[in-house]
Amino acid sequence: MSHDVLVLNSDYAPLNICSLRRAINLVYLGKVDILHENHLVIHSASIQLQSPSVVRLRSHVKRPMPQLRLTRRSIFARDNYTCQYCGYRGNDLTIDHIIPRRCGGPTSWDNLVCCCKKCNTKKSDKTLAQVSFSLKSAPKRPKYVPFISLTKFISSAQNEVWRDYLPVFDSRN
Repeated sequence: MSHDVLVLNSDYAPLNICSLRRAINLVYLGKVDILHENHLVIHSASIQLQSPSVVRLRSHVKRPMPQLRLTRRSIFARDNYTCQYCGYRGNDLTIDHIIPRRCGGPTSWDNLVCCCKKCNTKKSDKTLAQVSFSLKSAPKRPKYVPFISLTKFISSAQNEVWRDYLPVFDSRN
């Protein structure tokens, strides 16, 4: 039971991504309606059930608007796990200050980018002009603040069924 399930509020706004086990418990307790099912069939002693992919809460949950925090994972997700200097995609990425901290560069959405270790070593604590680097795209704070974490939100966009319920998100706008 390792499949994830998208949980929607009663107004179809995405709230969370939960485990299949949690989703089945919510269905059994009558707290959610199944909107989409997976191909997987779950058997118990008395019933058999199609595995849910998207569920909607029957009662509305009021939540405060979350704050999008500046974290390493958020920067990686915003930059799509791609070095913003050379375009390398991989697991051994770091975070780089475009304007180095020693030159007064802030730790902000507009000054941090995803960077591979090779480019980070070459750039060191120099400016872009000093090492003749250019950015693939200008870093910006994402405009959309999802209820689910940014990394889960971006990876959820890969699921075709879920795309209908997730708002359009362009990390570069």
